[in-house]
Amino acid sequence: MGHRLSRIYTRTGDQGTTGLGDGSRTQKDALRVEAYGTVDELNSVVGMVLACPDLPPPVGEHLVDIQHNLFDLGGELCIPGHSVLTGAHVTRLERWLDALNGDLPPLKEFILPGGGNAAATCHLARTVARRAERRVVSLAGAEPVNEHVLGYLNRLSDLLFVMARYINRHTGHADVLWRRERGGAAE
Repeated sequence: MGHRLSRIYTRTGDQGTTGLGDGSRTQKDALRVEAYGTVDELNSVVGMVLACPDLPPPVGEHLVDIQHNLFDLGGELCIPGHSVLTGAHVTRLERWLDALNGDLPPLKEFILPGGGNAAATCHLARTVARRAERRVVSLAGAEPVNEHVLGYLNRLSDLLFVMARYINRHTGHADVLWRRERGGAAE
């Protein structure tokens, strides 16, 4: 590993720029910084899910692996031209998705984020994953991005949705079903 920080603050970003992994500097609101910053936020929310008690064993184990992949992905996005994620990362998410979803009843209604705390937090992670995907799409419109990054984030958001349902089922909470208001506006 490279050098370690002996001091957390450097003052180099006080004028609105930040250093990229290749040593270059860019604006803190640049597309690349938005993309890896949102991936970092997603990793933090995944950490919040992991901090919830009573996660079913496969979910917790998968989320730990996902955190490491998200850290790698953030590094990849921080270094222009660098690639870490491969198609194998996407395929692994698909295997986990299929396995967890196979234990769930089919969806017949839309569901709302909720149920137990862990599932609700998993839904929050899903929405941040979708935002990270949108930020990477914006970046990919301006600069080259590893083709597997968008597939990974897309599959990950699907997996987080299924994990939320799986967690609810295994913790005794029901999915929160969306219901269309009948008879006009609510009072």
